[in-house]
Amino acid sequence: MIEITVDGMTCASCATHVKDALEKLPGVKNAAVSYPGSRAQVIADAGASRDQMLTTITALGYQAVFEEATTKRGSGTIAASDGHGENAAPLHESALAALSPSPSPACGRGARSASLRDFDVKESGSGLHIAIIGSGGGAMAAALKAVELGAKVTLIECGTIGGTCVNIGCVPSKIMIRAAHIAHLRQSSPFDAGITASAPVIDRPALLTQQQARVDALRDAKYEGILDGNPAITVLHGEAIFKDSQSLIVRLNDGGERAVAFDRCLIATGASPAVPLIPGLKESPYWTSTEALVSDAIPARLAVIGSSVVALELAQAFARFGSQVTILARNTLFFRADPAIGEAITAAFRAEGITVLEHTQASHVAYAHGEFVLTTGHGIVAADKLLIATGRSHNTRGLALDAAGVKINAQGAIVIDNGMHTSSPHIFAAGDCTDQPQFVYVAAAAGTRAAINMTGGDAALDLSAMPTVVFSDPQVATVGMSEAEAQARNIGTDSRTLTLDNVPRALINFETRGFIKLVAEAGSGRLLGVQTVAPEAGELIQTAAIAIRARMTVQELADQLFPYLTMVEGLKLCAQTFFKDVTQLSCCAG
Repeated sequence: MIEITVDGMTCASCATHVKDALEKLPGVKNAAVSYPGSRAQVIADAGASRDQMLTTITALGYQAVFEEATTKRGSGTIAASDGHGENAAPLHESALAALSPSPSPACGRGARSASLRDFDVKESGSGLHIAIIGSGGGAMAAALKAVELGAKVTLIECGTIGGTCVNIGCVPSKIMIRAAHIAHLRQSSPFDAGITASAPVIDRPALLTQQQARVDALRDAKYEGILDGNPAITVLHGEAIFKDSQSLIVRLNDGGERAVAFDRCLIATGASPAVPLIPGLKESPYWTSTEALVSDAIPARLAVIGSSVVALELAQAFARFGSQVTILARNTLFFRADPAIGEAITAAFRAEGITVLEHTQASHVAYAHGEFVLTTGHGIVAADKLLIATGRSHNTRGLALDAAGVKINAQGAIVIDNGMHTSSPHIFAAGDCTDQPQFVYVAAAAGTRAAINMTGGDAALDLSAMPTVVFSDPQVATVGMSEAEAQARNIGTDSRTLTLDNVPRALINFETRGFIKLVAEAGSGRLLGVQTVAPEAGELIQTAAIAIRARMTVQELADQLFPYLTMVEGLKLCAQTFFKDVTQLSCCAG
């Protein structure tokens, strides 16, 4: 028997994919793969290629090594016991002689649009030249993985290295939100009866200096410094335009052009704030999130058009810094999510003095003498600043995608499969410029898998247990399916909602706004989704994601040990409500 250590599997389905792939190899009779044990046991003919077994597993995106007890190296061979004695297989097979099949649809978004066998693949990426357009999370992850696999990379960026997240998105916004949270606690907390509260003085220029310093440091450490220190990556500063499906023209920022031919190309150009077509808006000095995050002043009155993540995170931050904030929501807050989420956040915002106007649209925007005047169906809204946060548009214009045979959808997003293949066989895409969810961790995971596939592998991105977090207060976090999404797929559901006044941690914090909701499959009890509005919801949601990935039932979740007086214990308590009345349990009943 041949024993292989397999690292990187995240669920039982991963083990099934490894097993299926191994059993398709010539000479392999049977394979048993254990996800908890991180190992594969293979029964194979003496002539079966051990090298091919390793290559097949790594092509799926996992790491594999033969266990020392059954492996002997020497003079170009890898030998392993087949149960009857030692047999050696020479290392002369092509590493890509028999790539394993793509994972099943359960672990991805659909079938591949192009097979790797449609074109020549150089072994392990060696000698490949990969062009990457963009320098954000997806681009960097792809560049580093491609170099690790032996490729040479040309990275092309027309703006600031690092993309949206570190420069004008996640990092500066979360710094600002945290500062606003501290300001809020200093002027109001559940413990004001015993701790004197005082309204803080906000020095926004000082906060902005601190914020920008951390942005600059992270960009230098995680992007510019890494690129400068990697001889396998060449950086071109300019605008990339496709000449055809295997070459680019780069219009350099310093002048002139550079032709770049490639074996493979990754498009990772991200997205930009979308601006709605409201009469008068274009002529006004409105903000997008980019301008709002670098403003050195806190406006007395701020109007926000938008009803989802960016709009609500920044609206609450400015309110806590002292702005009088009015939110104009075309529908309700978070109207695409479970209705309870929008209701809870609306109540929390209104309790803080934020005006939330639901089912309200601006039909006209006027700006004069430093004041915005918004005309709505419910009257006039006046403000000193106007923040537009109505979504983000895919950065695909200007790339000449038609010349490369790359298709986009009606929204301008590049259409990809779960292996990041586009409609053009040599071109891949990842991140916010595609039809994937717009989260930097999705982009980075996609970039890594795209690099594996560009260098001859066959990795897929499984988004079935993708956690999301909104950094409002309380936070919003979700993973898996809502009741509506499950029912749209004809899956019967059984759900329970636990209000936070049943969670000991929330009680001792005197912060009981919010809830935890579990959605299970009717009959089996398998956990399908979790939605929560709670302090630190972003910290508890990953436990839910792992539970869904492991295909746990609510009974199994209820039987787990959770540390007492943590917010994540609420998952256990909510799971217990499927079987008992948790109000009748002691504080830390198991």
